[in-house]
Amino acid sequence: MKFKSILKYFVLLPASIYLLTFIFISFDLRETRPVISLFKLLQTDTSLNVIDSSLELESEKLETTITSNPNKNVYFGDLHVHTKYSFDAYVFGVTGSPDDAYMYAKGASVKHPLGYDLQLREPLDFYAVTDHGFFMGMINNYADTSSRISKKDFTKPFHNMNADVASNSLDENLDTFPERTAMFSDVVASTINMPYFDLHPKVMAAYFTRNVQLALKSFDYKVHKSAWADMARAAEEHNDPGNFTTFLAYEYTTSTDVEGGNLHRNVFFEGSKRPLRPFTRIDSLNPEDLWTWMDDLRERGVDSIAVPHNGNGSNGNMFEMETFEGGPITRNYSSKRMRNEPLVEVTQVKGTSETHPLLSPDDEWADFEIMDIRVGSRPPTYSMPQAGYVRDAYLRGLTLDWFGQGNPYKFGLIGSTDTHVLGGSFDESNYWSKVGILDGTPEARGTIPLTQERINTTRQGLIDANQPVLLIDREQGTYMDVGFDQWGASGLAAVWAEENTRESIFNALRNKETFATSGSRIKLRFFAGYDIATVDLDSSDLISQAYEKGVPMGSDLNYDNNREPHFLVWAVKGKHGAPLQRIQIIKGWIDANSGRPKETVYDVVCSDGLIVDPITHRCPDNNARVDINTCKISDDVGAVELKTKWQDPEFKSTDNAFYYVRVLENPTCRWSTWDAIKNGFKPRKDLHSTIQERAWSSPIWYVPEDDGIEIIPLGGSISLRD
Repeated sequence: MKFKSILKYFVLLPASIYLLTFIFISFDLRETRPVISLFKLLQTDTSLNVIDSSLELESEKLETTITSNPNKNVYFGDLHVHTKYSFDAYVFGVTGSPDDAYMYAKGASVKHPLGYDLQLREPLDFYAVTDHGFFMGMINNYADTSSRISKKDFTKPFHNMNADVASNSLDENLDTFPERTAMFSDVVASTINMPYFDLHPKVMAAYFTRNVQLALKSFDYKVHKSAWADMARAAEEHNDPGNFTTFLAYEYTTSTDVEGGNLHRNVFFEGSKRPLRPFTRIDSLNPEDLWTWMDDLRERGVDSIAVPHNGNGSNGNMFEMETFEGGPITRNYSSKRMRNEPLVEVTQVKGTSETHPLLSPDDEWADFEIMDIRVGSRPPTYSMPQAGYVRDAYLRGLTLDWFGQGNPYKFGLIGSTDTHVLGGSFDESNYWSKVGILDGTPEARGTIPLTQERINTTRQGLIDANQPVLLIDREQGTYMDVGFDQWGASGLAAVWAEENTRESIFNALRNKETFATSGSRIKLRFFAGYDIATVDLDSSDLISQAYEKGVPMGSDLNYDNNREPHFLVWAVKGKHGAPLQRIQIIKGWIDANSGRPKETVYDVVCSDGLIVDPITHRCPDNNARVDINTCKISDDVGAVELKTKWQDPEFKSTDNAFYYVRVLENPTCRWSTWDAIKNGFKPRKDLHSTIQERAWSSPIWYVPEDDGIEIIPLGGSISLRD
């Protein structure tokens, strides 16, 4: 009997401790017993474990002599690229690896899922694969029937889903459009949301390591870490200081939890050190928690920056006047956001987020590659423009600063692609969009009409897959109406850096000496200063003088005893771009007396010897034209180079203001027009037939003298600060 009692004791005691532990965890998670939150002292955070991914450099790289230019060189790259490790890219038929993506950036040819070759006209200088941290590496592992997790029933819809893509005919792959759309919209979401029961040991492991993913049946931690490690290895192997720079990076794919407002960010690490695993939306939907994690890593010697993208698809959530949880923005919030998010991706395939005609009705060029739907929404759902575009965000930042809350929107600008097929085209005449099988043909993109057979198979396939039937009738027939016709061949990130190395380019990104282009490799310089007027535009040391007497894009220009600043802007057309038509400076400011935000657009230099009208501040038409039947452009107008010095005619030293540059090329055919005429159709009348490729600089902020006045909201008195 005594032996049985002892045996019972040893059996029941662990079970009791186990059950008691889960009761404590349950109380802690539900915050019903605050004292029990002391249990958190037993937790660790695996996302803060630091790994050094550096490799031993090849002798050839070690022997490279890198020449540094104190006046800085321009480098072009793409910092938003997806491969097979992204859950959605694999669903879209992509099987290429990070290695394939880096080879593409360096000039190699890679295959589109539909079988045709993708290749750049000229290689890029820097690149980052940014696969989704969320379920990184999982979907391609579901599809691999030899993997451990593929033996689970929920993975069956994914089995071998891309095994025959390379050997299939074009029509056979296109026939999978409805199935893949359903996979992206429904199946992935339902598969991911499969937690273990509360008393499962993996739930306890998830709690004590602060790794919620472990509590999901659909997640294999080893697979996830393996994919992340492979991305790090590829970035290290392809990094070639002085010639080609890579960054280890990933996408933090978060959103609002109700209306699906996009809040995605790409996170870039400065060097070879990385966290054991990426911080994802499963850890937290709140971007502020991402910044806390980045700050914690920085204390451990791992610097990083995050870059939001697609504010246009955020339904007004990207640049709000309050925090994610609805609290007031404070100076601490503003400084924390700017420390971690010094840049925004203003343009990419899924539209341009500079401004919107509803936000800037007096800007004739505001209607440029507007995507007005929420990211990933089915059916395509309207996205409110307010708080979704960068010019509006700049004004909001000045407004918050006027109220003493700091400026959380003092960011610079880059472009990138968000390609999900290893690389972007950056070429309107040779466009392949971004989501593989779903938009890899003109028919799928909605630019030429579908055949009757394709109409029938698509309609029935979408019905069978319980998806919206997204077809639309136009003058030449029935077209796909998925929203791909709002996308474009954008964009590029450009930096001014001393050399093509991680350290130099990362510093340029952090310092915001960056600009964005819609695909053309326009070179753009922008300076401001109180002595810029003395710079000789024709001098061989123009840039040295500009750095000496002013500040570059991305900088503050502080008040200096009521002196008025001058600005210097210089743009050179890209090798494959159209001639330049004009340079504009966009100004936004806050009226010092009322706090009212205002904006205006100034043309500052025109092509072809034309002069800016002093009343309208507009260049005369240079008569650049496009033949829509052939896409031939005027070859006798426009400029290879434009530069000037400019002074704000309405400058007030008391007004907090920003200035950024927009460079416009002559009009050219939009990709949708090229799609149509190449296939013997007329361009759709409801789509823009031409565009003006462009570049946008990071702003220069004019910071006035502190007036000593404290703004008191909701009435009250105005008092001088102590």
